[in-house]
Amino acid sequence: MNDIQARTPVAADGRLGTAAEHPGFSDPRYLRRRQAIAARAGGHQVGDPSVAVDYTDDEQRTWRTVHRVLWAAQAQHACRAVLDARAQAPVPADRIPQHAEVGSRLRHLTGFDFTLAGGVVENKRFLGAMAEGYFHAVQYVRHPAVPLFTPEPDVIHDVFGHGIHLASPAFADIYRLIGQAAMRIENADVLQMISDVYWFTLEYGVLAEGGMPKAYGAALLSSYGEICRLSQSCIRPLDIEAMLATAYDIAGYQPVLFSASSLEEVTDTLGRFLHQLDDESAPRFGRSPAA
Repeated sequence: MNDIQARTPVAADGRLGTAAEHPGFSDPRYLRRRQAIAARAGGHQVGDPSVAVDYTDDEQRTWRTVHRVLWAAQAQHACRAVLDARAQAPVPADRIPQHAEVGSRLRHLTGFDFTLAGGVVENKRFLGAMAEGYFHAVQYVRHPAVPLFTPEPDVIHDVFGHGIHLASPAFADIYRLIGQAAMRIENADVLQMISDVYWFTLEYGVLAEGGMPKAYGAALLSSYGEICRLSQSCIRPLDIEAMLATAYDIAGYQPVLFSASSLEEVTDTLGRFLHQLDDESAPRFGRSPAA
């Protein structure tokens, strides 16, 4: 792990600290609240309704702060497909939307819905649910002391990133494409390959527009620091084998991003890769149980 992977951004001004130092991992009061909300996902079946959360004033204030700053950053640094999608997406400026509200809007637009997660979801369930039109989303809110960055997904990430994506039929088709591949795969190594490619596209993907890198990945769309530093990132051409050979860290800025010329190129490239996968595919891509 190199230096930029080992350090986690904690402020919009560029100051960095380790992930363990982030208050979202160390504040006992915050952790109790986060765990209480996450616990609602225990026993949740994909597609079941999500219980509404009575968000606190601090949580609502965090949402408003992020919306004000991130909305402007997206306008400058997100790709056209994202900006068109967010015009239809359920992302209110003044309050945190409930899952039911987000799902109702997305079902109308693309047939997708949020289904409840309490944190990280194993690959088969998480990816496979996309084939049926469900995206696993959490309900807790990032720590109020650092509203512009979180080292783990929260409701802001899920709504500002995936909620915007899933308001677009073109993005929804990519989610379904990935989900359909995951549904037919049982081998954990191959599922991890799909997860890795998902990471570098739907979480951290970039498009080249007008000679400039523009974000489409959900993690970029929900991180003020990362979306504003795209021009400083190491950006490589879209290449599945390169993605599979590139290490990443889920709790920090990504040192390498991959760029396509259009969303159609992303769909076509992913489609060719995913359609050839089966449970014996890992060795063909240099992956093994030890990888």
